[in-house]
Amino acid sequence: MRWWDIDPVLLLERELFPDDAWSRGMFWSELAHARGPGATRRYVVAEDGGRLVGYAGLAAAGGGEPGAEEPEGPAGATGDVQTIAVARDQWGTGLGARLLTDLLKHATAFECREVMLEVRVDNERAQKLYERFGFVPIGFRRGYYQPGNVDALVMRLAVNGTDTTAAPGAPDTTAEPKGTGTTHG
Repeated sequence: MRWWDIDPVLLLERELFPDDAWSRGMFWSELAHARGPGATRRYVVAEDGGRLVGYAGLAAAGGGEPGAEEPEGPAGATGDVQTIAVARDQWGTGLGARLLTDLLKHATAFECREVMLEVRVDNERAQKLYERFGFVPIGFRRGYYQPGNVDALVMRLAVNGTDTTAAPGAPDTTAEPKGTGTTHG
């Protein structure tokens, strides 16, 4: 994702998450940490025929510089899936899995030992996607999504070494999903 993607991202964000959409400033703040040698974020968009149809973001924290050695081994950062959004007309095409795969590959680059996320308790479609990738529920955050006061299910993916390949049974995301075009960071 680049600065010129923010306007179409905001349109999709407001369509999908009208009650708790991120602001322009939140995306700018995240993108400020997504480039350069000290980058701690990965944001990607997916386009179909020039139309933005999805986006996703990952933050890494707590591990120091990529490749740095600590007493426990590699950097040991924790990844946090900040957002994944797919246009409604793209649901069921595999685009969500493709975006998540991209984030998990970058979690490897950030040397994350685990990847965390929060998902609305009423978003069963997303929960099933995350479970297919090996995420397991570890708790709840009461009233996390505001202003609707909706609880979040907290999920965690334990990373073996720094390999974030999908769990057994996860969808094959090596093929281009039908109905989607290019992705770029």
